[in-house]
Amino acid sequence: MSRRLQAIRRIFGAIIGLSALIPLPPLALALYDGDATAQAFFDAFAIAAVIGLILWYPVRSVRYELRLRDGFLITAGTWVLSILVASIPFRLAPPYMSWTDAVFEATSGLTTTGATVIVGLEALPRSVLFYRALLCYLGGMGIVILAVAILPMLKVGGMQLFRAESTGPTKDSKLTPRIADTAKALWAVYTGLILICAICYWLAGMSLFDAICHGMTTVGTAGFGNYDLNLGHFDSATIEVIATVFMFLGGCSFGLHWYAWRRATVNHYLADAELKLLLRLCIAATLAVGLALWLGGRFPFAEAMRHAAFQVVSNVTTTGYTTVGFTDWPGFAPLLLVMLAFVGGCAGSTSGGIKVARVQMVVRQGLREIKQLVHPKGQFLVKVGGKRVSESVVISVAGFCTLYILSYLVMTLLLAALGVDLVTAWSAIAASLNNLGPGMGEVAMHFRDMDDAAVWICSFAMVLGRLEVFTLLVLFTPQFWQE
Repeated sequence: MSRRLQAIRRIFGAIIGLSALIPLPPLALALYDGDATAQAFFDAFAIAAVIGLILWYPVRSVRYELRLRDGFLITAGTWVLSILVASIPFRLAPPYMSWTDAVFEATSGLTTTGATVIVGLEALPRSVLFYRALLCYLGGMGIVILAVAILPMLKVGGMQLFRAESTGPTKDSKLTPRIADTAKALWAVYTGLILICAICYWLAGMSLFDAICHGMTTVGTAGFGNYDLNLGHFDSATIEVIATVFMFLGGCSFGLHWYAWRRATVNHYLADAELKLLLRLCIAATLAVGLALWLGGRFPFAEAMRHAAFQVVSNVTTTGYTTVGFTDWPGFAPLLLVMLAFVGGCAGSTSGGIKVARVQMVVRQGLREIKQLVHPKGQFLVKVGGKRVSESVVISVAGFCTLYILSYLVMTLLLAALGVDLVTAWSAIAASLNNLGPGMGEVAMHFRDMDDAAVWICSFAMVLGRLEVFTLLVLFTPQFWQE
């Protein structure tokens, strides 16, 4: 085995060993509750720890300077291995899923999609519910960034992993001189927001356990809940307002939050072009959906706007929380809400989707082409926030959007070929690829009724969307494997 492959094996072994630690917090909770699931979480820990040790120990001393392409392989491999490890407790503990469903549930948690195949969440032990929320917490900022933050001993070249893992078109920017410090700063801000969110939920009437779980899944824009009715279980306007605020914060760039904390100012929020566009989009969509609900006779005006604001922010940040459900809302509202997930939140956030910055660039590039047709000899620039965007970035964003939509169409056709009805097929892939969670048709509440092949396709779509297409698709090109 070459030194390069040995170095990659060493990293994968360390990552599996790191993933083995994930079941420990729910194991402690199970022991505290006197729950029989403690054995399942211990077994999951032991299995992963042994496999990780077997892979890592023989090559622990290997050192090799990995290349940029290795960052893509390690990132994709890390997610796949972490998902497989994370699926073990779902197989061994209630509700004792099949491997297909267990992998789907673990994928949904780690990619912060929030789709589920479980019906009867209220009957599950607290340890299992906490485990689901914990997966969302870890996946929110990204397992790879966590590894870069706490395992600098990997010597893998943190920037390679950070570029492959980070979301958005401006992922090369660093908040601090060292990439490990950048990752730690992002995790500190992320965890701080979760703690504040959990306290707010608790003060609003949630139990401490529910507040902690929902804090992790709100700021992580994941959408996993502890009840089949999701946030609708609490039937509280106050809780909905808190959720709306922290979902929106989760959909903002965490670089902005870091600057706000570091410099004790909010002025840079007002100056950020992407954030201002996201806010305008939320306001416009809320008015459109709210008016549709009011004019359609579904709710009184004030209540219509309340439900519209919550669901718009939930969908555009790809959190996927629901209260009263939106699939049977009148007019264009359900379709608009699903389509909002394609836009997603800001670059550098925990949201899925294409990201506001990319949509902004693509639209302005389209407008530039129209101007160019009218004035063939004119020189027009694509600008964002008053600054010119380089042609290389514009081309890269256009390529990303093309592959994103093409991937969506191919996987939708695959589901349709399996016999899934068209509404369910297009919304299931939209919900999976955009890491949204709830869709329409048979997947409005859960994915339990889909056959195994369709579930595997949706699992792949969730990882593809979380890794923003390029990181995963590059592995399927022959050029990647050529020296």
